[in-house]
Amino acid sequence: MASPTVNVARYSALVFGIIYGIVHQNTLQAKYDENKATKAQARRAHLIEEARTAYAKKKAEDAAGVSKKGESLVTDPEAPNFDLEKLISSWADAKV
Repeated sequence: MASPTVNVARYSALVFGIIYGIVHQNTLQAKYDENKATKAQARRAHLIEEARTAYAKKKAEDAAGVSKKGESLVTDPEAPNFDLEKLISSWADAKV
């Protein structure tokens, strides 16, 4: 049998190792969670920026009277090059 001093040293090392492991795991988990939250926030910001640019582009196209297909479809009935047939056919194509 081992002496009581050796047993105290063994169990002290065991308890210290378990406590160190728990604290270290909590530290690593906190860093991981913070990194994950930062990445999610950056991704949301990137998606919002993409949506803003797409909306601005769509708004500019709508203001210019250009359709989504890139054709020169004029939707303003008071414009000199307005064509009602093209407008109606574009609506029919969009619904199909």
